[in-house]
Amino acid sequence: MRELRDLARDVRRHPWAPDVLLVGALLLWVVITWTGAGAGHFVLGVVQVLPLLWRRREPLVAAAAVALVCLVQVAVTDEPHPANVAVPIAVYSAAAFGTRRQSFTVMFLGLAGALVAAFDWRLRFQPVSQQLVVIAFQAFFLGMFVLVAWVLGDVVRRRKAVVARLEQQNAALARDQAQRARLTAQSERASIAREMHDVVAHSLAVVVVQADGALYAARRALSEPPAIGADRAALERAAQTLETLADTARTSLADTRRLVGVLRDEDSDVELAPLQGLAHLEDLVQRVRDSGVPVHLAVRGRLDDLAKEVDLAAYRVVQEALTNVMKHAGPHASADVDLLRTPAVLLVRVSDDGGRDDHRPPHRGDGAGNGLVGMTERVEVLDGTVHAGPRSRGGWEVVATIPTGRHDGIPSSSSEQKESA
Repeated sequence: MRELRDLARDVRRHPWAPDVLLVGALLLWVVITWTGAGAGHFVLGVVQVLPLLWRRREPLVAAAAVALVCLVQVAVTDEPHPANVAVPIAVYSAAAFGTRRQSFTVMFLGLAGALVAAFDWRLRFQPVSQQLVVIAFQAFFLGMFVLVAWVLGDVVRRRKAVVARLEQQNAALARDQAQRARLTAQSERASIAREMHDVVAHSLAVVVVQADGALYAARRALSEPPAIGADRAALERAAQTLETLADTARTSLADTRRLVGVLRDEDSDVELAPLQGLAHLEDLVQRVRDSGVPVHLAVRGRLDDLAKEVDLAAYRVVQEALTNVMKHAGPHASADVDLLRTPAVLLVRVSDDGGRDDHRPPHRGDGAGNGLVGMTERVEVLDGTVHAGPRSRGGWEVVATIPTGRHDGIPSSSSEQKESA
């Protein structure tokens, strides 16, 4: 079997080699049958066989040349020639390697040649009635040769067309798979970018706010008259601030190392998302409270049976919203975090009152970021919606609505309703 595949590959690589071998074998056949015949017999056979060298590249031209030599044969002799085997080969080649129009042209030409040969090769000394029977028999016999050769060639042509279509489909499938791989890689990069932003942005926001608080406490202690009680209180506040800074930095560093470790290890089966979710919501709120922002947390409904994607998306929405409160809200701002679980959706609402003026310098934002964009992308992937904007009575509000249906590759109920509509 392997030898046959190797032979087929060699034939596809050198398509002229089988034609040379075929013509050589036919010429040998002409030489063998030439014994005792005249020189014209030999020349006629050679000229009739040689056009088969072009049967693949120019099948119609090769068939026309063979037909022309056959007409010469009819004119000079009334007997069949051993080289006439070139006729069914030419018909087969036109059907296999030519166009459909060329194959039909050569087939009808071969049938006409079979009828002419039947008339030319009849026994003239027989009665007319017997001659007609012989002509009909010979025409049928020679025509069957032509039709069988054409059918075999047409089958080969159809098979080649099917193989060509399959190759085109495979090429299109390969391009589609490559495009899907690129899209998947882009999606993974976007997901990793969102994770890195959530991990680093929130932690750095806490660090910056705590650093501002420590700086404020230190400068206030320095500006007051020396007093043992005042110094001790300032040192206590500075110690608590530095402790919060250290804890936040350690958590951020652990999450960042985990993400980078997964990216480096191709065989790792650890999920890309950090081990965070609504189960850690109290810890998140407490870290924000420790940074000096009062946060009121209200949870209504069960959150322990949410899908992993919904759980993480809701956690990231709260994290990003509280990060923006620490970064952009005014001094002495307070925030409210409200989670409501319904049978259909999980409603997440984070709002702040905007704070009020104080002698403490407000924190300056770092410009336009990707937090809201990443938050929206996370929720929209789950067929949810996000609204973020200022409140009429001051402050800022983020409201996310996340369907709690299935998110394991099966469309959620909302998506199914949209599709059915």
